[in-house]
Amino acid sequence: MKGTILALLVAAGFMAAPAFANGDLAKSKNCMGCHATDTKVLGPAFKDVAKKYAGQKDAENKLVQKVMQGGSGTWGAIAMPANTSVSEQEARTLVKWVLSLK
Repeated sequence: MKGTILALLVAAGFMAAPAFANGDLAKSKNCMGCHATDTKVLGPAFKDVAKKYAGQKDAENKLVQKVMQGGSGTWGAIAMPANTSVSEQEARTLVKWVLSLK
C-alpha cells in the first residue's frame, strides 16, 4: 500500500513538472518580457491566447510559426518580433504550454 502511494506521488510529480519547466523556458527565452500568464503586458496574456485558439486544429502549428517568425495585427498595433533564439522544438513546447493554460 505504501509503495503504491509513493509511486502515485512520484508519478504526479513527473506529470506536473512540464508545466513548471515550460514556464521556466518562457522566462529563459524572454517571453515574459512582453507576456504574462494572467495579464496583458505588451502582448496578450498567455491565458487569453489559450482562450482565443481553443479548439482550433491548426492553432499549434500557427502559433509555433508566430513565435519563431513574429507577427502583427492579431492582438493590436504592437508587432511581435521574430524569436531567432527559439528553436522549433522549443517553440512547440512553449505553444503547447500556452494552449494548456486555463
